[in-house]
Amino acid sequence: MPSTNGKICYIEIPAIDINASSTFYKEVFGWQTRRRGDGQIAFDDSVGEVSGTWVAGRKAATTPGLLIYIMVDSVAKTVEAVIANGGQIVQPIGMDAPEITASLVIRQEM
Repeated sequence: MPSTNGKICYIEIPAIDINASSTFYKEVFGWQTRRRGDGQIAFDDSVGEVSGTWVAGRKAATTPGLLIYIMVDSVAKTVEAVIANGGQIVQPIGMDAPEITASLVIRQEM
């Protein structure tokens, strides 16, 4: 069995509205949500490798610091899903050539 030393396993995402944020990530990225024993909503990513939760009362960063990239099957389809679910694209596809990426922000209400 390979070592898991250093693997990212848990993320806390600041959110104003935890229900809206959890719905956004579920609809756009296919994350599974669940209630923890303490009643808080938690998530598992679509491949079951990373879990985490949304945290109210923690200020979201207003300038780039730590960036987390989420792999998707189609960047173009994901951009459409982000917009359809209230997100905003701040860097269009193709700005990180030769990688195919797009950057997004989630509306402040989330």
